[in-house]
Amino acid sequence: MSSQDIPEENLPAEQDAHGAVSVADEQNPFADPGLPPHEHRVQDIDERAAKRSERVVAFLFTLSMLLTVGFIASYVAIPHDKAIFVFPIGHINALNFALGLTLGGALFTIGAGAVHWARTLMSDVEVADERHAIEAPPEVKAKVLADFKEGAKESALGRRKLIRNTMFGALALFPLSGVMLLRDLGPLPGTKLRHTIWSKGKLLVNMNTNLPLRPSDVAVGSLTFAKPEGLEETDEEFQTEIAKAALMIVRLQPDNIKDKRELEWAHEGIVAFSKICTHVGCPISLYEQQTHHVLCPCHQSTFDLSDGARVIFGPAGHALPQLRIGVSDEGYLQALGDFEEPVGPAFWERG
Repeated sequence: MSSQDIPEENLPAEQDAHGAVSVADEQNPFADPGLPPHEHRVQDIDERAAKRSERVVAFLFTLSMLLTVGFIASYVAIPHDKAIFVFPIGHINALNFALGLTLGGALFTIGAGAVHWARTLMSDVEVADERHAIEAPPEVKAKVLADFKEGAKESALGRRKLIRNTMFGALALFPLSGVMLLRDLGPLPGTKLRHTIWSKGKLLVNMNTNLPLRPSDVAVGSLTFAKPEGLEETDEEFQTEIAKAALMIVRLQPDNIKDKRELEWAHEGIVAFSKICTHVGCPISLYEQQTHHVLCPCHQSTFDLSDGARVIFGPAGHALPQLRIGVSDEGYLQALGDFEEPVGPAFWERG
């Protein structure tokens, strides 16, 4: 149905100075309803109300400045180990609480001030604008193409081969600078990721007592955490190495061990597995004595320690690596080598 078929009295009226269009006859379903009449805000007609809104916005921005100063002061003045009591949360770190409160407040008041400014003081008059074709007219496209060809000709890129080749070489090599920065994102996928500091003859040391473990120290059904002999918390490499070498030790009844290799790598039912979850590397710390299951607290991946620490639930993709152990001449538990597969989350599918 074209506009020629609509009676003249049903056609929409002309737009007014503000772009509003009068509503056409209800019998014409294609009529442009236009814009509703503009309603002035109180700030548009009352300067005192506008001044009040201005003061509110200024107050919010000033409060943001004070909160930013408070953030800096908190960072400098509050000790990182100080705790405070916040009801009903309980005791929390005072520095984290102050930094979060001041930084969040500073960002919120900036946003609130900007929103109040836009809603009460900035112009809110509705303006109608006709849409135009997105595609350029043929004559414009032809001119752009001609200008491009002329520019390419004037650049002499085709004739000046030395300039062209060296430019392409510079553009090709420059991204290598960004690739080199990837080196600081972590260790290269070589021996550092594939191996830990466990080696043959290293004693298993209790993480809590810092004493070597004897088989008699590990009771049936108990969970013990261990580290390699010689790795002290004061060492610079401690945090890096313990993230791969952390060990959990459980003593099972030999009859309850289903996996043959696990039984061969154990000592009198004492098995040693990596403490690092194979999902995203969280430390595993929950042990269910009756089922011999261990649970990762981060994403609930569950492993069966009586069956090669295979995954029985959750997003982890691989079983926990087992460390082969034995007993030294002095009667202490010792490693008989390193893990035979990478510890923690798989990288490049353990390629």
